[in-house]
Amino acid sequence: MKIDRWTRRAALLLATLTVLLSGCTTYVTTQVTAFSDWSGNDATRTYAFTRAADQQNNLELTTYERLVGNELATHAFRQVDASEARYLVGLSYGIRSDMVTVAEPVYYNPWPSPYWGRPFDPWGPWGPGGPFPTAYVNQSYPIFTHLLGVRITERASGKEVYNVTARNSGGESSLVRAMPYLARSALADFPLGNGVVHTVKIPVDKSGGTSNEVATTGAAPAATPASGAKVVQ
Repeated sequence: MKIDRWTRRAALLLATLTVLLSGCTTYVTTQVTAFSDWSGNDATRTYAFTRAADQQNNLELTTYERLVGNELATHAFRQVDASEARYLVGLSYGIRSDMVTVAEPVYYNPWPSPYWGRPFDPWGPWGPGGPFPTAYVNQSYPIFTHLLGVRITERASGKEVYNVTARNSGGESSLVRAMPYLARSALADFPLGNGVVHTVKIPVDKSGGTSNEVATTGAAPAATPASGAKVVQ
């Protein structure tokens, strides 16, 4: 009877934890750095995308331009033919992989429960080690850094007026899946001041896509002047 009572309590505890965890929101956190000499207004926000000669038939770039174009539209930008555009918008992007090593605990359980969880888990939810860490082992995991740069220049003069870079890192190995968060973060609160660095947090919705909610924090001036800004390839 005591075993049954403890089993029921454990089941209720696990059910409660499941409900609580299901209500948690996962965020994608992106660092954004902007350099700006912006003086445009809504009436003159016409633009066209510009590409290097070897990018003319790049389907990947077309996909990313569409995402950035959607975000530009929320700031009253209107895409037109290049010959009519006041601004030219160029994109740069990339992904880099690294390995990180984390020390993870090895657990020991002084009170094994041979009846809990049979037949699948006779030692309880912690495994044979139990809930008390006695040692640590190093585990290595891949981490991926995703990057998007958006550079806006005046078509007539070639003058750079806005240069923003968005960067985030995590376990996502696909740049395509990371790009909606990068595009939205890069153009959040447009136009940012010159030399501003801040963090943008975007929640992931239940289907795994971007949410409409955007939170920005921690704006701070950067040390590098706008004239020294470069788009990272």
